[in-house]
Amino acid sequence: MHSDKSSWLIKGLALAGICFLYFPILIILIYAFNTEESAFSFPPKGFTVEWFFKAAERDDIFQAIGFSLQIAAISTLIALLLGSLAALALYRNNFPGKNVFTLILILPIALPGIVTGLSLLSTFKSAGITPGMATITIGHATFCVVIVYNNVVARLRRISFNIVEASYDLGATALQTFWHVILPNLGASLFAGGLLAFALSFDELIVTIFTAGHEPTLPLWLLNQLSRPRDVPITNVVALLVMLLTMLPVLLSYWLTKDR
Repeated sequence: MHSDKSSWLIKGLALAGICFLYFPILIILIYAFNTEESAFSFPPKGFTVEWFFKAAERDDIFQAIGFSLQIAAISTLIALLLGSLAALALYRNNFPGKNVFTLILILPIALPGIVTGLSLLSTFKSAGITPGMATITIGHATFCVVIVYNNVVARLRRISFNIVEASYDLGATALQTFWHVILPNLGASLFAGGLLAFALSFDELIVTIFTAGHEPTLPLWLLNQLSRPRDVPITNVVALLVMLLTMLPVLLSYWLTKDR
């Protein structure tokens, strides 16, 4: 028997959960327009866009953004290549140790970032590799690969293998079948997985702390600025812009992969 009380209870809990998740973002939005130079003066005494103009004059902000964009782009390309190839290799092929290999492949996304960061740092030090752009990119690619792999596998499960067999029956080679049949069906999943991987790499902090060199990414720049009280209003502006930028690819990825 349906109960209106239980329905309202579920709706209330859902609304409370949404408020809990998004209330900090609302606070950052308010502080970004606060007229006070004090970092966390509440309630705000007025609203201004002055901090946005000051942020636009800071070269270090654009350098950090550019560095993060480069890392995210390279990590995403690596993830698209390795993640899609791994998904195609593991989906229909059965071999001894397949489950173990699959577990090892998806493990980086389940491990705490500090564990992944420490492991990578130890590996790089043992190999004599100097932390820098390459080490950050490798660190980000470890979990970006999983994102692409999961998206591609999910799509492969919804593709009928009959179209592949039909392609072979019509005389197409394996390469032609992949290019004209499989790849078009994977296009949206690859694009969505790439967008998610890019967003995760762009704002990754924990792994970056252990693998970064002297040039900071944007999340590291934000973390360093919190120790400078006079720069906190500008930091709030940058944090707001980062949230908006990372939100767009996630929303676009959701729209591409949702069932219509």
